[in-house]
Amino acid sequence: MESNRRLWLKQIGLGVAGIGLANLQPFALPTQGFAKFSPNDLTIKLSSNENPYGPSPLARAAMIESINISNRYNWQLTTELVQTLSKKNNVNTNNILMGAGSTEMLDLVTRLSALKKGSFIIADPSYNYWTDTAEKLGLTKITVPLTADKKLNLDAMLKAIKADTKLIYICNPNNPTGSICDRDQLVKFIKEATKKTIVLVDEAYIDFTEQQSLSALAIENKNLIVAKTFSKIYGLAGARIGYAIANVKTIEQLSELKSWSNGSISIASTAAALASLKDEKFTSETYSLNQKARQFTTDQLKKLNLVCIPSNTNFLYFSLANYKKDYFEQLKTNNIIGTKIYEEQGKWTRITVGTMQEMQKFISAIV
Repeated sequence: MESNRRLWLKQIGLGVAGIGLANLQPFALPTQGFAKFSPNDLTIKLSSNENPYGPSPLARAAMIESINISNRYNWQLTTELVQTLSKKNNVNTNNILMGAGSTEMLDLVTRLSALKKGSFIIADPSYNYWTDTAEKLGLTKITVPLTADKKLNLDAMLKAIKADTKLIYICNPNNPTGSICDRDQLVKFIKEATKKTIVLVDEAYIDFTEQQSLSALAIENKNLIVAKTFSKIYGLAGARIGYAIANVKTIEQLSELKSWSNGSISIASTAAALASLKDEKFTSETYSLNQKARQFTTDQLKKLNLVCIPSNTNFLYFSLANYKKDYFEQLKTNNIIGTKIYEEQGKWTRITVGTMQEMQKFISAIV
């Protein structure tokens, strides 16, 4: 069975290798039809930081082919994926735990932290969809404001640690601001903070940067957990596949909170992830196209006299303080889905970077 799976993955690679990715537009999954799955719906969805070009051709072919073995559990294929990820991240296989998106990893870390009541620390604003669960489990939230230039205030977060603090959450690059921590400063912060509590570093957007992952540091540090995902640059948000990298004992503790370790991802998602890791040309093209569309949008926002934070991600954080029109009404009128106001002071909002064509329509909509 194992040899058969390797064979069809190899065949998939050969079968679509000639497609070419110089122009990703034909492969882009536009937001048209997201709500109704209808090609007549012209809505542009720029709200969830999804990859407008993915999944890659190899991943799509792998998902289709995986239907043939979907009557089987994911054991062997997941083992292959973990082995591949261990090599990619330069860690051991027992340093990795798979899950249904990095969101499941955040949930597991939250549950581990909440086994003994106390507090947790998070920047404000940051990715906080998991914090309601944390509070319901008995943890008290401590928020630390960003710096004036919308970066994580690591010094303030360190000072915010209390005797009962069980978890510190670091989103790097940060969502919704797109800012990134200086790596040396972050490493220094982790060294000090993990003496007292667990630090969870969410690297959902690290693939849009040149910064080295912190995964290697987690091998020896029992209080450092790194969460990673296939949702963003790999374009597999809907496939729900992510993983955590941590010390062996920490992975064991997290696994004990799951009824089936590594069992929450489907055959199709696993096959897509394996194929995506092989499709380096696709991720390289996605990286390049995102940079171009992001720079175009940044330049245009500045021409509109809107302050925009330098982004290290596939989204932009900007202020509507100088905007004279009704921004959200402009989006609605032009069938564009945006997000919300994250900070009332300065009227800060976020927009996903879509294709160049989508961003041109976005700018036209708000001019």
